[in-house]
Amino acid sequence: MTNRLTSKDILALGFMTFALFVGAGNIIFPPMVGIQSGEHVWIAALGFLLTAVGLPVITVVALARVGGGIDALSSPIGKAAGIVLATVCYLAVGPLFATPRTATVSFEVGIAPMTGDSPLPLFIYSLVYFALVIGISLYPGKLLDTVGHILAPLKIVALAVLGIAALIWPAGGLAPATEAYQHGAFSSGFINGYLTMDTLGALVFGIVIVNAARSRGVSEAGLLTRYTIIAGLIAGVGLTLVYLALFKLGSDSASIVDQNANGAAILHAYVQHTFGDLGSLFLAALIFVACMVTAVGLTCACAEFFQQYLPLTYRQLVFILGLFSMLVSNLGLSQLIQFSIPVLTAIYPPCIVLILLSFTLRWWNKSTRIIAPTMLVSLIFGVIDAIKTTGFKDALPAFTANLPLAEQGLAWLPPSLAILVVVAICDRVMGRAQVNAHQQ
Repeated sequence: MTNRLTSKDILALGFMTFALFVGAGNIIFPPMVGIQSGEHVWIAALGFLLTAVGLPVITVVALARVGGGIDALSSPIGKAAGIVLATVCYLAVGPLFATPRTATVSFEVGIAPMTGDSPLPLFIYSLVYFALVIGISLYPGKLLDTVGHILAPLKIVALAVLGIAALIWPAGGLAPATEAYQHGAFSSGFINGYLTMDTLGALVFGIVIVNAARSRGVSEAGLLTRYTIIAGLIAGVGLTLVYLALFKLGSDSASIVDQNANGAAILHAYVQHTFGDLGSLFLAALIFVACMVTAVGLTCACAEFFQQYLPLTYRQLVFILGLFSMLVSNLGLSQLIQFSIPVLTAIYPPCIVLILLSFTLRWWNKSTRIIAPTMLVSLIFGVIDAIKTTGFKDALPAFTANLPLAEQGLAWLPPSLAILVVVAICDRVMGRAQVNAHQQ
């Protein structure tokens, strides 16, 4: 007999999913898009919402349909390729980028204005921060209680206060759009949505959400799918409201902060301007809770994943991941963002292809024929787009600059669609050939 979740638990699961998503990137990138896109803010916002809300929610739905894990989702590309893809995703949203970023963002917003940006305060802060992350992550069965019922509501109230303030008390001053947003506001917003890492996060969190429902005694596959989808939709609505408020906050802040400032600096300037020192304290507490929840979710998910493939226990992995993330966080926020851009630009296209095509499996005679080649092509062109964001861009052949949608950073899209059409035709022809062979 399977248990059912109460309405309160379903809401808590939705709040937990929302809280897992709203981490460092979700709070720092929308104000940056807002201030840089100027008069084109809402076109840029639309592109951003597609990759930072639409794709993560679709990912949660896709994972719910296959039972919660990226390994099940990637089965059409074969076990070995699936494990490689999963490992890259877990490392990117875990100890390499996203988890350390939660520490650096909360430090830059809350502590750096008082201590300055020197390495020692960041080191001491990261030590305390990751000690807490490790402590909470050691008890994954209690996540729905600690995160869903306590930390998530705190985070939602704090974000609501910040969002309402941005609407009621704009700092004033809209700057003209920067060059990137004048020529391609939608595509620039779309690419910036990558940087939140929410789609990769969704690939990782899917299993955490399903396990949280299982911890309440829910075992029936249909119910688990339904609860996970509801949680994903609650999170999607919450994320959209937060982003819209933060776009507004950023676009109205040009008179109080430099247009090229990072999101942490924009938020700090706005809160200091609107609420004074007390506001800065409030913002520091908000960012700390927001980042802590995400770091815990990522650490739990990564430890559960790597436990399957390494001769280490869950608890040992929590300590290893926490300590490694702490070391990486000491690089600082700007360095971390700089390192993450090319990696994310390369791995997002095949992940997007995998997620979207997972809804079409019943259309094909053999899904491997369709998904594997399309993902491979999207990865190759994703790597070309990634190289363009680094110092090695001059080493690329000249034709790569003239690829369709190359200026928008979406050069992977046309060739991926072209190969999809080709392999779909091959699948139909081979399917007919097999039917004819059986009939003879």
